[in-house]
Amino acid sequence: MKSPVHTFPSATRRRFLKAGVAFGGTVVLGREAVAADPKAAFALPPLPYAYDALTPIIDERTMMIHHTKHHQAYIDKLNAAVASEPSLAGKTVEQLLTDLTSLPEAVRTAIRNHGGGHANHTLFWTLLRSPRENNQPTTAVADTIRGAFGSVEAFQEKFNAAAAGQFGSGWAWLVKGPAGLEVVATANQDSPISQGKKPLLGLDVWEHAYYLTYQNRRPDYIKAWWQVVNWDEVAKRLAAA
Repeated sequence: MKSPVHTFPSATRRRFLKAGVAFGGTVVLGREAVAADPKAAFALPPLPYAYDALTPIIDERTMMIHHTKHHQAYIDKLNAAVASEPSLAGKTVEQLLTDLTSLPEAVRTAIRNHGGGHANHTLFWTLLRSPRENNQPTTAVADTIRGAFGSVEAFQEKFNAAAAGQFGSGWAWLVKGPAGLEVVATANQDSPISQGKKPLLGLDVWEHAYYLTYQNRRPDYIKAWWQVVNWDEVAKRLAAA
């Protein structure tokens, strides 16, 4: 299925096009995001919404920097690691992360960090949508969450605690593992995929994800973030799990 394409706000788009803008390895041209290097294994995925779509929960500038700078940097370094090891050619990022111990030692840490960064962010963008949409769990998701955690509210409290309690940079996750649904936190860009778990919902608690609006008030960011969760995407991932 064709990936959704990002549409820039008109003023932002004019600023970019005036300079023929390129972000890292991706050239941005209106409604298209094209990998500058066609031989690169991985490319920056376009967002399915405008950078200002999540305001006031997540501001436009944060989204722009987060997507075009931070995510692009992970992709650039992941591509460099994969290009240095011909045995890894053609593998998806999920395949790379599934069994880190099988990777060549020379690139293992780079793929753990930058492959994780790419996978985590690629999922994160799809889990967000405008706060003006209906951002309540679907009936199927709510029922599944109640079965695992007792109530949706109890789940959110547990998730909030994991996100707020993650020391330093990292992520909070709702995952499906061998034992069923659980809430976990991972440090830095570690992916639940490397733990044999399928991520269903994830929150980026690196400071670059929220600092321009919330500064050091991570709990405020976590609380507000629930207003932009795309529960339809969570439902799709849960059904596929």
